[in-house]
Amino acid sequence: METSSNSFPVLDMAKLAAGDERPQAMALLRDACENWGFFELVNHGVSLELMDEVERLTKAHYVERREEKFRDFAREALATKRPDELAKVDWESTFFLRHLPVSDVSDAPGMDDDYKAAMGEFGRAVEKLAERMLELMDENLGLEKGYLKAAFRGSEGRPTLGTKVSNYPPCPRQELVKGLRAHTDAGGVILLFQDDRVSGLQLLKDGRWVDVPPMKHAIVVNLGDQLEVITNGKYKSVLHRVVAQTDGNRMSIASFYNPGADAVIYPAPALVKAEEEEKEVEMYPKFVFEDYMKLYVERKFEAKEPRFEAMKAMETLNAHPISTT
Repeated sequence: METSSNSFPVLDMAKLAAGDERPQAMALLRDACENWGFFELVNHGVSLELMDEVERLTKAHYVERREEKFRDFAREALATKRPDELAKVDWESTFFLRHLPVSDVSDAPGMDDDYKAAMGEFGRAVEKLAERMLELMDENLGLEKGYLKAAFRGSEGRPTLGTKVSNYPPCPRQELVKGLRAHTDAGGVILLFQDDRVSGLQLLKDGRWVDVPPMKHAIVVNLGDQLEVITNGKYKSVLHRVVAQTDGNRMSIASFYNPGADAVIYPAPALVKAEEEEKEVEMYPKFVFEDYMKLYVERKFEAKEPRFEAMKAMETLNAHPISTT
């Protein structure tokens, strides 16, 4: 599929794999990663039947297990909080599942066996898709095949992968509350299976908020802070938010393919060298992913640049430089 410079990028995985249109598809991937930080992926290889089952079970789980609790929260928040306090509230009902390095899906409370099985299978499917996307990014960046996947490995030789399952119910005071406040994602590659009927996700591009259009059976891909660091800024993580809606309950299943906790993150030397041949290059910092996450938890809804500067300061003050071997 094609996109103009003003339309949201939609990539066809089949065209990225092979064929006469592959060069055009790879160019579109490059533009999406460098200038958008987001794109939608079709023909991605995740079973459509599995996606339908995950959607059905997720929506049923919300109604059966989470809706009443959220209504209590919403009622109390709107009745007791001042407008400035509501500005810091996220209008969402959320729970988390871990897939890697060790899955906790089978132990997740409140999920029936069918839902656990579907989410386990879905986790394996998005892991495979994320790693295929990293290989395509290696190629687009001119890196050795497998470089990005290897960069995400911690001491156990594996990345981390978790899924945030969210519902964004109708909000009667959307002028006061965001579904989810603006932020960049801390990690690597994020794969989002979102509601195809209820919108709300937006990204900031060229100073304006742009809708990420709902599309049946598409996977939305966005890039996190770690890919910006590894590419030394060639790829960008992008501010995004969820706007609360007055009608409809938006489903969001976001899977985060991130580095291992003790993975050392730093700009790829091959990219730095290539840039240095053209101009003076400002380097992104080197750090342990877990250290970045500790800072991110405190500053998630702030700009990413001060986080990078804080990590750079830690690197400078560290008397024992991080080993990369």
